[in-house]
Order: sequence, then structure tokens, then C-alpha cells
Amino acid sequence: MDTKDPSTLKQIVKEKYGEIAEQSERQGGSTCCGSECGCSSDTDVMSERYTNVIGYVKEADLGLGCGIPTEFAKIKPGDTVVDLGAGAGNDCFVARAIVGDTGKVIGVDMTEKMVTKANANNAKLGYSNVQFVLGDIEAMPVESNTADVVVSNCVLNLVPDKSKAFAEMFRVIKPGGHFTVSDIVLEGSLPDRLRDVAAMYAGCVSGAIQKEDYLALLGKAGFRNIAVVKSRETRLPDELLLHYVSQDELQRYRSSGAGIFSITVYGEKP
Repeated sequence: MDTKDPSTLKQIVKEKYGEIAEQSERQGGSTCCGSECGCSSDTDVMSERYTNVIGYVKEADLGLGCGIPTEFAKIKPGDTVVDLGAGAGNDCFVARAIVGDTGKVIGVDMTEKMVTKANANNAKLGYSNVQFVLGDIEAMPVESNTADVVVSNCVLNLVPDKSKAFAEMFRVIKPGGHFTVSDIVLEGSLPDRLRDVAAMYAGCVSGAIQKEDYLALLGKAGFRNIAVVKSRETRLPDELLLHYVSQDELQRYRSSGAGIFSITVYGEKP
């Protein structure tokens, strides 16, 4: 199997997230972020706690995020918000608490089982202005100039063609609208062995690119006033890494300044 082929990568992600949706139904637990995650259900290396966030719905939080994009999204009552890779609906329900009855929230996800789970969660909540649609971020089933705000949480790193994804973001945002996305990026050069370990431990690392390249692609898509509003290092435990690299290799990595980072990025459509 050619795992570098975009269609193959999408299928891997789709199958894994389908498994996660089913697992959450059976166990009521969260899993770690990523397409080929190998960590246990209590390994929250990427995710942040939503417990005190208004609108938070525990059943919709599968622990797949790497930030809280709504925290910086400048969502207002009455806005239309589009969430890319909505999963079970976690960020959509947080956004709904802000936009209120006069706004609208659209969650896009390419995994049928996730959309089914999100719709089931929404049915329990009874929101008539929250909608979940099956679709590919690189070719969204959303009309142009729909969103006042686009959000996404640890999903765009898994998209094979980020240029297409960012172009689609630009298309669906209204002129004068903006996005806020949380994602995983790299800074500096990670040794291949360490990157492989990171990808096994938290699969969303496998699709991560350099931060400067990520921000440059957003600029090429047409966005302006792009800014990293939050950044934190995802520090994999030494005891894990020492199973795969020597103490000297680990020390060189720690002192190099390279690392895996969760960033939240804001940008505007002119």
C-alpha cells in the first residue's frame, strides 16, 4: 500500500476516525489525536481541557483536538460558523453557545460515522441551527461566501493537499470574515526516527509540516493579517523516546530547539 498517495492517506484517516467514533460509542472514552494513533485512551498529549468552556458537551468531545480554536475565533451572536473536521460536534456546540438562536453552525466531516454521531448528539440537544454535512475539506459541500468564521481543530494537518484545503477555506468565508484554526506543526528538523515515534504516539504528527510553510500556504491562499495567537510545545516523554533513541541522540534533539508544536492561527479574508 502506498501510504504517500493522497487517496490512500484519506482512506487511512477515514477508517481510523470511523473506528474512533465506534470506540467512543462502546466505551464512552476519548482517544488521542491522529490518523494512525497508537497511544492509549488516557494519553492526552495534544488535547486541551474544555471542561469550563460554555457550550461544552462531554459526549461530543473525543479528545481529538490540539487546542480550543473558539477561544480566539471572535465569534459573535448571529454569525455563521463553519467547522472543518467537526468530528462528534465538540467545537460546533461551543460555537452554537456563542452564535445563539440567530446564528448558524455547519460542521463538515468526511467520515460517515462521525457525522452520524454528531447528528445524534445534536438531536439530543435539539438545536435547529446546527447542521452536520458529509464532505471533503478539499472540496467542501458549502456555498461560497457562507461563513463569517471558519474554525478547525487538529484536522488540517491530516489533509494531503493543504493548498486546496486553504483555498476552500478562503472560498467559503465571506469577504471581511476570518478563520481561527488549531493545528500541529513542526519547528526545526526532527530526526526521522523521532518523527516516526511521534507519528506512532500521536498520529496527527504524521501530516504536520514546518510552521513557516504552513503560514506561507495560508498567505498564498489569499488570507491577510495572519497571526499565531497561541503556541505550546508537545513534549513527548523522555521515557518513551528512550525506547527508540540513545540518551545522546535525545539530548541533541532536546538542545536543538526543534520540536512539535500545537498552534492556534488567526487570519482574515479581505
